Amino acid sequence: MLGQILLGKSPPNIPTIKLNNGQQMPVIGLGTWLSKEGEAIEAVKSAIDEGYRHIDTAYFYQNEKEVGEAIRAKIEEGVIQRKDLFVTTKLWNTYHHPDHVERAFQQSFENLNIDYIDLYLMHLPIGYKFVDWDSKELMPYDADGKLEFSNVDFVDTWKAMEKLIKTGKVKGIGVSNFNSEQITRLLAECEIKPATNQVECNPSLNQKKLIEFCRNLGIAVTAYSPLGRPYAYVESSDSMPKPLLDDPKVVEIGKRYDKSAAQVVLRYLVEIGTIPIPKSSNPKRIKENLKIFDFRLKDDEIKVMDEFNTGQRTVPFKLCVDHKYYPFNIEF
Repeated sequence: MLGQILLGKSPPNIPTIKLNNGQQMPVIGLGTWLSKEGEAIEAVKSAIDEGYRHIDTAYFYQNEKEVGEAIRAKIEEGVIQRKDLFVTTKLWNTYHHPDHVERAFQQSFENLNIDYIDLYLMHLPIGYKFVDWDSKELMPYDADGKLEFSNVDFVDTWKAMEKLIKTGKVKGIGVSNFNSEQITRLLAECEIKPATNQVECNPSLNQKKLIEFCRNLGIAVTAYSPLGRPYAYVESSDSMPKPLLDDPKVVEIGKRYDKSAAQVVLRYLVEIGTIPIPKSSNPKRIKENLKIFDFRLKDDEIKVMDEFNTGQRTVPFKLCVDHKYYPFNIEF
């Protein structure tokens, strides 16, 4: 699988994939979801120092300003140039109305303040109720505590995103948490093919059918929560798949290559054709997560990793199950 997607090298010799719009995207990045206040700056600085050239954030994460500050600091230090980095952020669900998309993008653009954005994703195919521009309410609930949705068609949202390309402020657009039917509909009704589809992907949810579907269309798959969810945000802890970082089978594979279980998992995800974006604020783990390009898993080891696939999600977006565009009601 690896030889099919790795087409270039980013500056610190990290393999890259050529997206369908010609951009070169490093095949591993730093995720920043759940990076606490003040944490994102140091995590991004540390990642850049270690050689990361792909940073993923989102308006919803509320850390775009910190991510941008860290990037500007490293540019000023002469560690990198802007052209060396690939930065992704995302349109939040409250801004799906076509009239809101450009202004929402501009907020992220100004928050990051890094000249341009490499990739802008629709965070979900599901729209939430728009409150107002001054509101910081990103999860609008009604009086009964139920999440309020909008009925905006994600195709209309995408068409508004297509217009952003002409501004020169963003180089590519893509989607996140879309299923195969939703992607098919975009391709049938819109002009620009998504460059990527960012989805939860880890050994417990290896997404092989969706990966193959997207590969056949020339759409890259980015893997969020690649190491599962060993901490923090868990919607239903009793039903969550167990993290594999202590599993004896994974640990044993790692010993053969003098690698950690996390490195084995990340390597597996690259082997099956994804771009993992592990989140960490620990400098040691940030460094470790990048060192996965000096070994390859054998076919029998990939089969062992495949056996962990249960289809269970750690991020099932349960609050959205009643929305007509809920993406997880079909197999992939």
